[in-house]
Amino acid sequence: MSGSRASAAEAAEADVPGSRPGWHPFAELTKPRLTSLVLATTALGYLLAAGSLADPLRLLVAVVGTALIGGGANGLNQWWEVAADARMRRTQGRPFPSGRITPRAGVVFCLALTLLGLALLYVLVNPLTAVLGAVSWGVYLFAYTPLKPRTTLNTLVGAVSGAVPPVMGWTAATGRLDAGAWVLFAVLFIWQIPHFLAIAWIYREDYESGGFRMLPVIDPAGAATFRIALVYCVALMPVTYTAVLVGMGGWIYLAGATVLGLGMTHAAFRLHRERSVAAARHLFFASLAYLPVLFLLMLLDPTAR
Repeated sequence: MSGSRASAAEAAEADVPGSRPGWHPFAELTKPRLTSLVLATTALGYLLAAGSLADPLRLLVAVVGTALIGGGANGLNQWWEVAADARMRRTQGRPFPSGRITPRAGVVFCLALTLLGLALLYVLVNPLTAVLGAVSWGVYLFAYTPLKPRTTLNTLVGAVSGAVPPVMGWTAATGRLDAGAWVLFAVLFIWQIPHFLAIAWIYREDYESGGFRMLPVIDPAGAATFRIALVYCVALMPVTYTAVLVGMGGWIYLAGATVLGLGMTHAAFRLHRERSVAAARHLFFASLAYLPVLFLLMLLDPTAR
């Protein structure tokens, strides 16, 4: 949720430096592009678990509550990292480092969003979904955020938080952590690694200026970065196939997942071979196309059990 979220979070925001024209500073704190990913994956989890839109109000509350928690975490992350953001060209125009929002006002706003989201989920959806939201929020803020300047493992930790929203959608519909929820978690977790490594390679100098220990910062030649991106792309294919085993896809989904997986793997292999910013951008955009198409195949495949 709030977590790319690490990966998803940073990747969703990576291509536009500074402030976002047209966004109110408080809305900008929530990272609207990332929040849209949270909205989509939460809705996906709900629809796959429910099998229909029998209770649209419950879906709406689940999506809004999850997005509020994610938005609150995004803003608090920016408050925590304000000094680093001020040193990075890509982020120095954000609300806190630019002075468009005071720290007190921003923190109060983000805490209010978080509490409102948790309350909506607990009262109007179910306690399990609210607990998952709290866990994702906590991992993003108290594990991923402080680890960013300390270890390259921060990416894996952040990916845990970023893979939770579809699980929350699933539990909102069923009240249970079924096998399908874990499949969605695994797919989104693995997808985030090559997606984010491509972004981190493109902006490695900016991350170094901010004092963040991203893998490309300590791997200037890119050997480890590109190898890991390729490994995760290869691993993503068999993980997507497990959706068929739990009835979330049929042969149409399976064929589509294969084509998509080969496309992601080809992009990662190109990056491994060329070690260029252009190849990293190609992988980034390939991953952007991959996720919505894969999830649409899950939702719409008429051959699924």
